[in-house]
Amino acid sequence: MEQLKKRAANLLSVKSIVTIALTAVFAYLSVTGHVTTEQFLTVFTVVIAFYFGTQAEKKSAAGSGEGNG
Repeated sequence: MEQLKKRAANLLSVKSIVTIALTAVFAYLSVTGHVTTEQFLTVFTVVIAFYFGTQAEKKSAAGSGEGNG
C-alpha cells in the first residue's frame, strides 16, 4: 500500500503532468487534423525520450550516490 502511494505521488510530479498534458493535446490535435502524423510523432518522441531519460538518470544518480557514503 505504501508503494502504491509513492507511485501515485510520483505521477503527480510536474514533469509527469506536463508529459501527460502534452500527449493529450497533441493526440487531440492529431485526431482533429491540425497536426500531421509526422509532427505528432516527432514531438511525442522528444517528450517521451526526455521524460524517460531523466528518470533513468535520476535512478542512476541515486544508485551511484549510495556507494559513496
